[in-house]
Amino acid sequence: MTSAAVPTGPSKQRAPRTILRPGDVITQPAWPTDRPIRSVHVIRIGGAGMSAVGRLALEAGLRVSGSDSQDGQFIAPLREAGARIALRFDAASLAEDVDVVVVSTAVRADNPEVIAAHERGIPVVHRAAALAGLLSGRDLVAVAGTHGKTSTTGMAVMALRGAGLDPAWALGAAVPDLGRNAGFRADPAVTAAGTGAASDSGSRGPAAIEADESDGSFLAFAPRSLVVTNLEPDHLDFHGDEETLTAAFDTLTGQIVPGGHLVVCADDPGARALGERAAQRGVAVTTYGTDAGCDWQVLAESSSAGGTELELSTPRGTLRTTLSVAGHHNVLNALGALAAVGAAVPEAELSALASGLSVFTGASRRFDVAGTAGGVTVVDDYAHHPREVAATIAAARGIVEDQGLGGRVLVVFQPHLFSRTRDFAADFATALAAADLTWVMPVYAAREDPDPRIDARTITDHVQTGTVRPVEGPDQVAAAVRGAAVPGDLVLMLGAGDIVETTPAVLAALGDGAGER
Repeated sequence: MTSAAVPTGPSKQRAPRTILRPGDVITQPAWPTDRPIRSVHVIRIGGAGMSAVGRLALEAGLRVSGSDSQDGQFIAPLREAGARIALRFDAASLAEDVDVVVVSTAVRADNPEVIAAHERGIPVVHRAAALAGLLSGRDLVAVAGTHGKTSTTGMAVMALRGAGLDPAWALGAAVPDLGRNAGFRADPAVTAAGTGAASDSGSRGPAAIEADESDGSFLAFAPRSLVVTNLEPDHLDFHGDEETLTAAFDTLTGQIVPGGHLVVCADDPGARALGERAAQRGVAVTTYGTDAGCDWQVLAESSSAGGTELELSTPRGTLRTTLSVAGHHNVLNALGALAAVGAAVPEAELSALASGLSVFTGASRRFDVAGTAGGVTVVDDYAHHPREVAATIAAARGIVEDQGLGGRVLVVFQPHLFSRTRDFAADFATALAAADLTWVMPVYAAREDPDPRIDARTITDHVQTGTVRPVEGPDQVAAAVRGAAVPGDLVLMLGAGDIVETTPAVLAALGDGAGER
């Protein structure tokens, strides 16, 4: 058995949370196994992660309903596939036939649908527990880490497809190459029609998933291959301190199934140390990176706007291949995906895995070119941690230099979470100062209550050069970019909040004419 919950029999799933805070929903630790599941209700179904649960449930033949506070890109496709979705939170949205309610950490205990579920005795489970139940019986390739999860997971899916396999998957973002952010098969039309049980989801091939550490919920999984791309302090609003976060990763490595592998990026100190501790406990560990001691090593790389050419040393010999994405961080992501899939499916030809991976063009908002206006290229990216910000700026710098037009890298950054902004203000300032000019927007609160002590200046006050500046709102952002950008420049729109809604205004302003040097 290779996932942490099964459709029938006793549950082997671990509790998805390590901490319960005031206002958190009290959830059952596992997907229900004591009753048939025919109808699922997903609260906040419009989010990338929650919509993945809804999609898998639909493809498993279950009836799906859900709710959210507003419309979004994932809601229309779910409705077209048969989901009944209300754009409000109301106890009346919870139909009489609902067998289980799925929530995320963003759902609070006073949500009327949660209250109604508890009153009616309907099991309430966390998103990760639902994914574990829906993907029960499959060999899981799980990708964890502070950053790089979505891209690495998408790469793993494409590699498996290249080897002729048809894996299930669940990601926390849209990936154009996959067509949707979750599914049991590449073509949903061939998924077996369900009779109402989560087990009716086609053949039991492998599955590639993101394992989210932000709330400890990745402890719902028992993977065959676990990739840890990196391990740095983050999500301390939930975990409290770095020691607790690290302990959660250690626990996850202990849940790798017998015969499975932990795959760690040896270039990252946190991931490397995690691998060393796991090896001491007898876990099989595979390393990847640039160091000569790695099992999977980057020997040479050459990136451009069109992608990357690679030469790799692998346990199966030297491999030369190409990627359709640029940046050293994507080279490491690709190497981690190949190592994990190679360990999970050792019979697959390495050249076939690499061929599938080579056509991966990236996840939504992962160096996603939004458009060009006035000779200025605008790129959307999800980077919201200092190291992600630094990596994205470095990738942009490489592209601009390769073009040889003397262009600059300009950044608009929207901090995500007051706690993260407070904890990493100096690190954000250092990362952002690597751009030629940066504007920092107001903090996007997400799941947190506003903190009037924390704002853009919490970051900008750490930079004395004047190249990192606070800015208010979308209108001011668009005007600032238009006044500074000139043809040949590249503008990065960075953040995990709603900054993507500002990008059209920036492009429109640039279309009215960029500035002059």
